[in-house]
Amino acid sequence: MKNATRLCIAASLLLVASGSKADVITDWNVKAAEIVTESKVGTPPAIRTMAIVQTAVHGALNSLAPGASINAAVASANRATLSKLMPAQQASIDAAYQAALAQIADGVAKTAGIAAGDQAAVAVLAQRADDGAATAESHRPFTTAGTYVPTATPAVTQWAQRKPWLMTSAAQFRPGPPPALASDVWTRDFNEVKAFGAKNSTRRSAEQTEIARFWEYSLPAIYHGIVRSVAQAPGRDVLQNARMFAAVAQSMDDAMIGVFEAKYHYNFWRPATAIRNGDIDGNEATQREASWSPFVDAPMHPEYPSAHSILAAAVATVLKAEIGNNPTPVLTTTRPSAKGATRRWTRLDDFMREVADARVYEGIHYRTSTDVGLAMGKQIGDLTVKKFVEVAH
Repeated sequence: MKNATRLCIAASLLLVASGSKADVITDWNVKAAEIVTESKVGTPPAIRTMAIVQTAVHGALNSLAPGASINAAVASANRATLSKLMPAQQASIDAAYQAALAQIADGVAKTAGIAAGDQAAVAVLAQRADDGAATAESHRPFTTAGTYVPTATPAVTQWAQRKPWLMTSAAQFRPGPPPALASDVWTRDFNEVKAFGAKNSTRRSAEQTEIARFWEYSLPAIYHGIVRSVAQAPGRDVLQNARMFAAVAQSMDDAMIGVFEAKYHYNFWRPATAIRNGDIDGNEATQREASWSPFVDAPMHPEYPSAHSILAAAVATVLKAEIGNNPTPVLTTTRPSAKGATRRWTRLDDFMREVADARVYEGIHYRTSTDVGLAMGKQIGDLTVKKFVEVAH
């Protein structure tokens, strides 16, 4: 069946403009990411949404009957999943869908493609309906009766209860604990982020400041730009790209499940808390700075491990396997909220390291947390490769 599907799609590719640097998969990936961004949901729910969307797209193409329209199937899978998950964005979803359908000739192929996309979306939505994302948030602030504590609610405290796509459990790759406060590693981590991550740091260079600002953004679009760099390489087809986007999106969602399980398990303090309390950690080499503030606002969840780092490593691990022995294309992505600010790399390892470094420059993570996040992301990426990439190759 898989070979027949590939032959069907290969034949259908004759209908797709050759030489184009984009295809229907990458075009719709951009549209879906824009719709998710427009919805203003947080990063973990946004990543979950993109995983469901890209999995439905891959499922639609895998089940496509001979002669059915690829473009209609991809449009339908996107519309059906986004409509269910982002109902407030229905106007944008419908506009993108109708514009896509207007480019496809009416007939049996179009109808069959729409049906395949709808069916794949229904299947994935049913599979993920009970994944735990809808579990009620029940965070209980640490306090004593009558004592004020900040009232902002931490992010996605229920995420560790979700059903993973690939992992056997949310805690499968839970790392060991953060450094002991009396250790040399803690001393190094504390003083590095204190120096480089302060709001008015004189140690952070202009380039490091640019990197920090760029990676303050965390929605899926900033990572999917890297994936599109690979998807647009010569010689790839839409089925390969559908599979790759599904693999990356599932890997990213599992990364969020795993990292939030670890975050709430260890509940480790952010640099702003630690540095303002440097006199109570029992370490004479960590000096308190009463008014220290990070370069960017810290996210509303515990520090350890770094979520950006786990995402970067999960994405890069899948893409390394996807590229294989072929030359690595120039990797490019844009920060949507920074007037088109763009970063480029020629090696996936450089991309991963930049993301990890950025969290220290921002003043919101310690070096150990970024290293541990990278290691976790590689483990999740390896699981993904075994499911998607090695089987396809």
